[in-house]
Amino acid sequence: MELPGFAVAVGMFVCLYVSVGGYPSGKVREACTSMVPCHGSSPHLSPEHIITVNGTEFKPGDSIEVHLSGPDFEGFFIQARDAEQLDSPAVGSFVLADRRRSQLLTCGRTKNSAVSHTSKAKKKDIKVYWIAPGDAPKHVQFLATVVKKYRIFWVKIPGPIVSQTDVLSPTPPLHTTSEAMATSYPVSYISKAFSASSCGSMKFCIRNPSNCDPGSASCFFLSFQQEESSVFIEMSGPSEGYLAFALSHDQWMGGDDAYLCVNEDHRVHVSTAHLTERSYPLLDLENVLEDVSWRLADGILQCSFRRSIRFPAYKGRFNLDTSYYIFLADGEASGG
Repeated sequence: MELPGFAVAVGMFVCLYVSVGGYPSGKVREACTSMVPCHGSSPHLSPEHIITVNGTEFKPGDSIEVHLSGPDFEGFFIQARDAEQLDSPAVGSFVLADRRRSQLLTCGRTKNSAVSHTSKAKKKDIKVYWIAPGDAPKHVQFLATVVKKYRIFWVKIPGPIVSQTDVLSPTPPLHTTSEAMATSYPVSYISKAFSASSCGSMKFCIRNPSNCDPGSASCFFLSFQQEESSVFIEMSGPSEGYLAFALSHDQWMGGDDAYLCVNEDHRVHVSTAHLTERSYPLLDLENVLEDVSWRLADGILQCSFRRSIRFPAYKGRFNLDTSYYIFLADGEASGG
């Protein structure tokens, strides 16, 4: 059974290789907006590091000392933003206290509006000075991304909110939790191998080789089963690295909606991503998947999840009520 509008192009295993480079030099301008390091894995949720400041009020031109501290970490990225609009551009500029361990970056049109590490040498704290601009918003919040090691990092750790003099502090605090919370999926473990028994009747399946058993060690398997306003998806194959599929408007990689199941230290991480031409997948932050499960057994990687047929709020996710080509991929995953 085909889902409405699904056109299939299979037999092509396009390389969606998920290795993405880290930035040991701290040149992380690509992260200016999202503050997410390109490490190919999901952020951790409970920060171990804190941000402190030496004052809670400021006037244009004032300097506020900002201190990031905690257990040993390799990388960091610090910005100040409008506390009432944390997705807005960086606010103000910074001055360094230690040029050996920290450097200034320009995000957007504001020079020196972010601070990052200069190397992956371990550190316990960083001190910088924030200079309030003349057009500062009423309330400013400091945010930090911290990389403990390549696969262990936290995004947008919330710091103190400072306010312009004679402006009441926001009550209650505007933002007290990391936006990385949105990237967490409740995950369960698949107890047994997938079945092809309902292929062609209850669900649409792709198998390579044709008619293979998804429980065997030589079968690549992808299935879609429509359930009211959502689709339940299963993916399985002989891989110790990653499995992925992408929905495409044509037979070429680029502008595609991708789904990746990646084995990291014997745990499977399920991610959505967007493919731009033949570059690495751009992992998404929004949580759009439900009922995420996975299984690793006998050299077979399996994952399953549910997603809505339509996502009017997310441009990167394709609606499932039209026709697409389907790309399948597998391969090794290392270093991100």
